[in-house]
Amino acid sequence: MAAVYYKSPVGTLTITEEDGFITGIRIGKLEADEEETLLLSQAVQELDEYFEGRRREFDLPLKPCGTAFQKRVWEALRRIPYGKTASYRDIAEAVENPRGFRAVGNANGKNPIVIVVPCHRVIASDGSLGGYTGGLDIKRFLLEHENKWKNS
Repeated sequence: MAAVYYKSPVGTLTITEEDGFITGIRIGKLEADEEETLLLSQAVQELDEYFEGRRREFDLPLKPCGTAFQKRVWEALRRIPYGKTASYRDIAEAVENPRGFRAVGNANGKNPIVIVVPCHRVIASDGSLGGYTGGLDIKRFLLEHENKWKNS
């Protein structure tokens, strides 16, 4: 496994690659052997472009590790358009588990590829920002960031 540390506006991110796939983008420094590969350089470049407002979607080959249900939730998260949000109910319905709000929240909280798999775009049905394990300040920053750039 190769990894790089990326200093972002939301703090240091650890980006990991395994077998030609991005397997994690997590907030904080995780214990990993730092090694710059072409794919990790691409991830850094795409994150730079995202934070500069020049990128809305990521072209990285992803391999999130998790259960089949978690992977369905993460794919549903990737379908939320840039600058938009969806409720836990919306995601539960998208993965055909309409009563599974808590399960969706748990899957969202275990998201191994934050920002690229945009867990920050999930909000409560009342529009509040609750339920984000990475911190509400980070979620608020990312949503404001996308709102700033969505019309440009």
